[in-house]
Amino acid sequence: MYLLIGSGLVLFCVFGGYLFAGGHIHVLIQPFEVMIIGGAALGAFIISNRKVVITSVFGAVMGLLKGEKYDKDAFLELLSLLYTIFRLAKTRGALALEAHVERPEESALFQAFPKFYADHHALVFLCDYLRLLTLGTDNHHEMESLMEEEIETHHTEHEAIVNAISNTADGMPALGIVAAVLGVIHTMGSITEPPAVLGELIGGALVGTFLGVLLSYGFIAPIANSIKMRGEAEQRYYLCMKAAILAYMQGYAPSIAVEFARKALFSDVRPTFYEVEDATQNAPQIS
Repeated sequence: MYLLIGSGLVLFCVFGGYLFAGGHIHVLIQPFEVMIIGGAALGAFIISNRKVVITSVFGAVMGLLKGEKYDKDAFLELLSLLYTIFRLAKTRGALALEAHVERPEESALFQAFPKFYADHHALVFLCDYLRLLTLGTDNHHEMESLMEEEIETHHTEHEAIVNAISNTADGMPALGIVAAVLGVIHTMGSITEPPAVLGELIGGALVGTFLGVLLSYGFIAPIANSIKMRGEAEQRYYLCMKAAILAYMQGYAPSIAVEFARKALFSDVRPTFYEVEDATQNAPQIS
């Protein structure tokens, strides 16, 4: 949503301002300049990145067309889920979680929290560490190190996507200059043409520089930053689970462990203590 609004605003202000100032839009229509810049950028992008990064980039960009995944409601649901899990483990023992973590796709516990259940990676992450609890893991220091390593690995993989887009943005102005230079070379080959023709050819050549800078700073770099922020929100989702699990392992009551997790959230998505209390009191009773 914001991607479309922001892109529309950039296009309206840039091209609208140009037209309102008396510019001629037909001069900007340079398909071969677009081919040079876009094709070179795509080729360089493919050369400089692994296959998994290339495919992930397109998925991440398309994800920007959707709303925020990790909003306040998502975190409130996660805190309610964690409370339900810890309460079940506290009352019936850690082994009561075994059936849920071994077959999460059949678990009524996870299905009762649809947003979390639909997040495959988060579901696998939580089940992996709950499984360690059911197997008798009780050293929270070792558990913390293991969770930090996995979260950092996931973050590094996401950063590769952001860096791939950022590097493309950094190269666009230079590729715009390449297109402009080729346009100037073409113009020099037509030096005997009348001034009106030469002026149009020179203007067309300069469009390359214009497009390179516009695409870089108006679209590609902002997209990279937006994907980065979404990755940070996703990382906070995992850190929330980490904080809760470690607090529970240290012997805190379910409600206190959930409070540790709540404090790990950014202020704009952090539910209040009373919102969490209401949500946990209304959480489904799972056996």
